[in-house]
Amino acid sequence: MNRKIVITAAVLGLISIVLGAFGAHALKKVLTVEQLVSFETGVRYQMYHALFLLFVGTTQFLTEKAKKYVYYTALTGVILFSGSIFLLATQEISQINFRFLGPVTPIGGVFLISSWLLLAVHVCKQKTHN
Repeated sequence: MNRKIVITAAVLGLISIVLGAFGAHALKKVLTVEQLVSFETGVRYQMYHALFLLFVGTTQFLTEKAKKYVYYTALTGVILFSGSIFLLATQEISQINFRFLGPVTPIGGVFLISSWLLLAVHVCKQKTHN
């Protein structure tokens, strides 16, 4: 599971860098300031959670079962939160109406918050002397 989490973290981080550069250079010319700010928010939160998953995949503070819960909760959150933001921010240039995804963004946010809460709860439950 650790390997899977670290690989996912690396892929999410890589995609964040690519999308951030794409937003800063190519999209800057075609998006409004508000759309670009939204897009950058999606990139930023994806990178935060790539680093979060890197920690989860390498820490000794969590059991394998706890890592699995945190991993899937965070990954679902990134897909729903950042993914919906990317699609909503670029819908004018894609000519696809993604407005139906509006409610998905906060649901993704709840998953991201939950992944941090799960991390805190599981670390607190550990009976270590460190």
